[in-house]
Amino acid sequence: MREVLKELMEWYDAGETVGVGTVVATFRSAPRPPGASMLVGPGGEAVGSVSGGCVEGAVYELAGEVVESGQPVLQRYGVSDDDAFAVGLTCGGILDVYVEKVDKTTFPELPAVAEDIAHDRPVAVATVVEHPDPSWLGRRMVIRPGQPAVGQIGSDRADSAVADDAEGLLASGRSATLTYGPDGQRLEDGMRVFVSVFAPPPRMLVFGAIDFAAAVAKIGSFLGYRVTVCDARPVFATTSRFPDADEVIVDWPHRYLTGEVEGGRIDGRTVIAVLTHDPKFDVPLLEVALRAPEVAYIGAMGSRRTHEDRLTRLREIGVGEEELARLSSPLGLDLGGRTPEETAISIAAEIIARQWGGSGDSLGELSGRIHT
Repeated sequence: MREVLKELMEWYDAGETVGVGTVVATFRSAPRPPGASMLVGPGGEAVGSVSGGCVEGAVYELAGEVVESGQPVLQRYGVSDDDAFAVGLTCGGILDVYVEKVDKTTFPELPAVAEDIAHDRPVAVATVVEHPDPSWLGRRMVIRPGQPAVGQIGSDRADSAVADDAEGLLASGRSATLTYGPDGQRLEDGMRVFVSVFAPPPRMLVFGAIDFAAAVAKIGSFLGYRVTVCDARPVFATTSRFPDADEVIVDWPHRYLTGEVEGGRIDGRTVIAVLTHDPKFDVPLLEVALRAPEVAYIGAMGSRRTHEDRLTRLREIGVGEEELARLSSPLGLDLGGRTPEETAISIAAEIIARQWGGSGDSLGELSGRIHT
């Protein structure tokens, strides 16, 4: 919903009714992730996408019906048997789309949620998208870390289960459809709840204001990270050299990272790229990074010789083998690249592979599903 929130709020604030289709689950090679949304405005305008064009026409028609009836619908789309270009997904994927009517009556919490999103405050919206009792469909809870949930799913048991699980999804920054028994029982099915998570962008910390860092910052920004470039040398750490970074910090890398860790600004989605390949910078920095409790990725640039020397120095200051195992060095996948831009792609590829459990092998040489 984040991509279409501006248009949605304009219609909402004007007192209009909007049909909203949201991807709540995907299977195989579906083109859009859970949370992708499409709006059908009061004048028939279509905004956003749920499938990259494959089933938008069908969702558009369904949204009009839902606005007219007021009854939400969960619809599954796959490859059409007769003509894959008619309604189904030509990529072979399957997706579940939840279509609902949104206005000030059906979603009174929306302005507060939009305010949270605008200020990068973590918030999750849990919506019942399937239930044997139709009266439960569309029931909603808004969950914020450390605060009582707003709204109700339908029972104390269901409310408690969904709120607990939504907080976990918020911590990971991931949207998902959760399955429960009809009254919120765990290890049962019958009720499906889509938890749409709006968390601040994950962070990418790039240490070392070199030409490779500019390329890494650019691709990090493209991938949706909030990028920070840090270097102790003010002549190199300038915003003009790193226009794609959200912030450029002049400080000793280990001191800056220590402050970020102690301030609670490093989490399980944070990625760290150490490009200094200078012991006086990267050894104290990596000591802090490898001992940070939650980091998604820690990579360090350098030759094989630099890497071995770095490991020796880290062991000498007491960094253990379990901590060293968290380090990806030399960082990046073997793509054979040479330029800063090619190197940045190799680093990004390794980060993505770590995030999703990819092998890094050529898809053409693998068998089975592309997306597991």
